[in-house]
Amino acid sequence: MSDSSSTETLVAILRTEIARLAPGDRLPSSRDLITRHGVGPVTVSRAIALLAAEGAVVTRPGSGTYVATRRPQAAGEPDTSWQAVALAGRHVPPERPDDQSATVPAGAIALSGGYLHESLQPTRLLGGALARAARRPDAWHRAPAAGLSTLRSVFARQAGGDVDPEDVLVTGGGQGALSMLFRAITSPGNPVLVESPTYPGALAAARSAGLQPVPVPMDEHGLRPDLLADAFAMTGARVLYCQPTFHNPTGTVLSPERRRQVVEVARAAGAFLIEDDFARHLGHGRPVPRPLVADDRDGTVIHLTSLTKPASPSLRIGAVVARGPVMRRLLGMRRVDDFFIARPLQEAAVELLSTPAWERHLRALAGALQHRCAVLAGALARELPDWALLHVPEGGLHLWLRLPPGLTEAAVAEASPAHRITVNLGYHHFPAEPPAAHLRLGFAAAAEPADLAEAAARLAAATRGLPPDGQLTSRPRWRPTG
Repeated sequence: MSDSSSTETLVAILRTEIARLAPGDRLPSSRDLITRHGVGPVTVSRAIALLAAEGAVVTRPGSGTYVATRRPQAAGEPDTSWQAVALAGRHVPPERPDDQSATVPAGAIALSGGYLHESLQPTRLLGGALARAARRPDAWHRAPAAGLSTLRSVFARQAGGDVDPEDVLVTGGGQGALSMLFRAITSPGNPVLVESPTYPGALAAARSAGLQPVPVPMDEHGLRPDLLADAFAMTGARVLYCQPTFHNPTGTVLSPERRRQVVEVARAAGAFLIEDDFARHLGHGRPVPRPLVADDRDGTVIHLTSLTKPASPSLRIGAVVARGPVMRRLLGMRRVDDFFIARPLQEAAVELLSTPAWERHLRALAGALQHRCAVLAGALARELPDWALLHVPEGGLHLWLRLPPGLTEAAVAEASPAHRITVNLGYHHFPAEPPAAHLRLGFAAAAEPADLAEAAARLAAATRGLPPDGQLTSRPRWRPTG
């Protein structure tokens, strides 16, 4: 029997015994427990520590272990209705009950979510980097507010141009940095321009900061500069959020001419351009365009990047590149929000990015993503030929599909669990009314490429039985298929 199972067994036995005793009664000594239950002293020590942590017992050094005073049971159900009044006036986006990306049921194939399957993550590299970082003499010292100078230098080199390490602020991943940026550079009630469609996390962060997302349409070449200029003029917005490279959800790359035009339009409007460069390391093998910030000298572009997507969801390390007074403001917010990013994680990121194995991982990842993208796109073309795949991306983790007329996103989402697949609904990606029904299908979260072909077949089976209007008459039960 393992140590953990022995401890759990002993804890269960002692809980039963405690229930029969009165508060203040003494438990058997550690020696008695060892003899009576045939366990080791470490197991007894761990069991007592767990019971003490949950408040079931109290330990008195030199005296023994005693049953703790029991807390009185409250009558009836807790009443938290008062919070509705206390929280009034501050809107925070709620959890989405129809979002299937959080958990994947056993046996299901994930076409939802935005992270790599663990088989694609550099887990051995991460483990080695973290172990080496932990052995540093200063591993647990306080880190500088802006981040370790070595890590800032790495992010500065990645940004290119004349970006200096002093222009870099290390962040705890991309989402928290985005929330901080929205709070730092504009005020509640103001508009913020976003691509339509866009990343739902950006919409949630903007709305949580009290901002009003305003859509700017895209086409196959990315954000439209002509409509962007109109949007700035009509709204007076001073912030644009965009993803110029491997846009989420469409996978589009902003064309070279438009990259220059979009920055010029933002500069002419006296606005900041937040460049979310989350997918820079998620290319499928072809050259990736320079970040917009590399060619911006005047502080118009605020660049946001992260190691989370190409490495692991738990490597919460990213960076913001900004110039001028805005960087001082961000540093001020850092000192209010969280002081600094945990040094061991920063040191591990330096270790990871400094090894040649990181570049080998990125090359292998590019090939794997390209293959998976082709497998899913080909399977969808065979199984669902009337669905419109708007663009086969050259980077990123997703395909963006428009559903045929008469088929609704809600019906697909409702039918999918019975066929053991998960999907992301398209309407979450739009800041206003969607022009049509869409799905975002990921090809990186499934365990194997072959699962993607099977998922397309399951998706076809799920939608084949829907009524002509795409609406279900009843919620399907979970049932095994194929």
